[in-house]
Amino acid sequence: MDMSNGAKQGGAANPSMSHGEVKKVDTASGKLTIKHGPLENLGMDGMTMAFKVKDPTMLSQVKVGDKIDFVAEEVDGALTVTKLQKQ
Repeated sequence: MDMSNGAKQGGAANPSMSHGEVKKVDTASGKLTIKHGPLENLGMDGMTMAFKVKDPTMLSQVKVGDKIDFVAEEVDGALTVTKLQKQ
């Protein structure tokens, strides 16, 4: 069922990257605090907030001050970084 919906939605199933700066890496809670611009796929304005990460190895890929491109999505009710790459 979900697969057919994803195929019909096209672009919505693959959100575009947002830009941000890492403000905190919290390995204990599995979260990144990111100062970011608008998150169009979530209808959010730019702000600084903490996100869960889909894959804990993402936390070791970045450090405070890194500029990043990322995708945040709502996963099980929590805003979660699902894709991440350093600029």
